[in-house]
Amino acid sequence: MKTCSPTFCKQLISVLLFTAAASQEAPAQGTFPSRALHIVVPGPAGTGFDTTARLMAPGLSDRLGRQVVVENRAGAGTMIGNDFVAKSPPDGYTLLMAASAIAIQPALYKKMPYHAMRDFAPITQAVSVPNVIAVHPSVPAKSVKEMIALARARPGELMYSSAGTGANSHLTLELFASMAKIRLVHVPYKGATPAMIDLIGGHVAIMSIPVSDALPQVRSGKLRALGMTSPKRISAAPEIPTIAEAGLPGYESVNWFGLLVPAGTAQEIIARLHKESVAALRSPSVKERMDADSIEVVGNMPDEFAAFIKSETVKWAAVVKNAGIKPE
Repeated sequence: MKTCSPTFCKQLISVLLFTAAASQEAPAQGTFPSRALHIVVPGPAGTGFDTTARLMAPGLSDRLGRQVVVENRAGAGTMIGNDFVAKSPPDGYTLLMAASAIAIQPALYKKMPYHAMRDFAPITQAVSVPNVIAVHPSVPAKSVKEMIALARARPGELMYSSAGTGANSHLTLELFASMAKIRLVHVPYKGATPAMIDLIGGHVAIMSIPVSDALPQVRSGKLRALGMTSPKRISAAPEIPTIAEAGLPGYESVNWFGLLVPAGTAQEIIARLHKESVAALRSPSVKERMDADSIEVVGNMPDEFAAFIKSETVKWAAVVKNAGIKPE
């Protein structure tokens, strides 16, 4: 048996070591994720979708084995953050915690920097947030039917506040007015807090308010609840009927948040993100916090979320068109 020369042996050993190292590294290069992920929140800290993202991030990080960073990119009614994600590489490392505004904006703006349906791929709807339609106690209406009768008797006199033109709180009451065939006067504010302060002060008559903000004011007697905008009553306030059962059958308007990634993201990455996101959402700690705020955890399939976004886009487009709403 011949022995190899020292030079040849060194070369042979180098080749064998390189091949072994490459074979060990190859699977790692194809494994997702291999670095930190970012969830972009297109709004400021402390908002509903920011809180949802931050509640999900630790569990998602544990399940993926990589750090999940929540990054706020606020501005232009969520469009700055949305556009950033739409134009990010479709590799699964940049996610968007989208809000229901993404289904409203196409009806308000003729030119958008992205296409809500074409430029994103859905992961899952994270949560559904019901609203309470509430009035100031001085308003002589204690139910949905009484409110509709009052508005018909005083067309164009009753004012409602909102967080701004095109906001969920705006369109929720436009849908209410359209289905009830009444005429209300919209008073837009720069945010939900000043809008609710003026309702509590009696400067406006009615407003649609997220349930976690509304219930303390209702229970203190500062506001009167007419109904929940969700399709069913909530366990935190079973005494408050839904708008649908109280006088407007078929009525439904909820705020919602959900995860999207750039279109073109590989299906195996979407499947992994869906699996771990839903698990994080349904963890006892997250669900307990959501239940405390009367927020419903959804965690549906990507195709179900896509169909929901499409239906929301169609619904709000009709409301915007019928009401003649124009962006400010």
